[in-house]
Amino acid sequence: CRYLAVQLSPAIPVFAAVLFLFAMATLLRTSFSDPGVIPRALPDEAAFIEMEIEATNGTVPQGQRPPPRIKNFQINNQIVKLKYCYTCKIFRPPRASHCSICDNCVERFDHHCPWVGNCVGKRNYRYFYLFILSLSLLTIYIFTFNIVYVALKSLKIGFLNTLKETPGTYPSTSLTVLTVLEVLICFFTLWSVVGLTGFHTFLVALNQTTNEDIKGSWTGKNRVQNPYSHGNIVKNCCEVLCGPLPPSVLDRRGILQQEDSAAQEGSCLRGPGTQEPSATQGPGQAQEAHSVLSLQVPAPTVSDTEMPEEKQRTPGELPLPSLDAGRAEH
Repeated sequence: CRYLAVQLSPAIPVFAAVLFLFAMATLLRTSFSDPGVIPRALPDEAAFIEMEIEATNGTVPQGQRPPPRIKNFQINNQIVKLKYCYTCKIFRPPRASHCSICDNCVERFDHHCPWVGNCVGKRNYRYFYLFILSLSLLTIYIFTFNIVYVALKSLKIGFLNTLKETPGTYPSTSLTVLTVLEVLICFFTLWSVVGLTGFHTFLVALNQTTNEDIKGSWTGKNRVQNPYSHGNIVKNCCEVLCGPLPPSVLDRRGILQQEDSAAQEGSCLRGPGTQEPSATQGPGQAQEAHSVLSLQVPAPTVSDTEMPEEKQRTPGELPLPSLDAGRAEH
């Protein structure tokens, strides 16, 4: 505030503004950047992967559960399992996971953050870490200088007199009262923001993700060592925060093919019970199938009571031949 800028240094509000702008910049960068989404398999690729799986596992007897779709991969003398994603139709890379909220597989998936509205993965984790780090510094900074402001005012006129120096009613609320409220808000915010920053600092030092820590991938009963850790805190931090970023594989200018959408609409209109004649059928087979379908529809029957008066007959009367039949005989 202006009081601290005059009494102590003009750099105090300037540094607070810089911290605020940096936190907002990293927040926007985390929210609007690609976290490392892995594209889904195309129909041809998915069919090829299915053929590979069937060739590897063989035919599964009816009633038996098929084996899990897993591939083993070796990293630093450690066996890592590549799991198959039934939604994306791919074998996920190591450390990747499918986000149920974004409905995409994300490379080096950490977690889905509702505060930034995006997944945190390989391509935006460093910006997320810088965001929570700068937010923690800004909270500590505001908390500290709010206490300094109240202390300086209290040394001159006393704490109670500081609170009573102006009426505490709107719109002339005391600046000191607002400062005390900020101190309380920052005090309760510190535990969550600073605690989250400390937790992610611990993960960065171990080269580990939140998803791996929750699942206990490297600290479970098997005591499997983390194959991605370099065994050095500095190297792990440099790799996670300063390593090269892979390019995004998303086609942001891609257009959805209309053929796929038209085929889906046509299948919805036909319904599950109807089938179209295939291109391999001949004209005779198509006509026969059409006749079979037409026979399945019952023709409407007309009773004698519903016939016109000139066509109704008594039970003993024989039917008269029609004019069309007589013309055909002649």
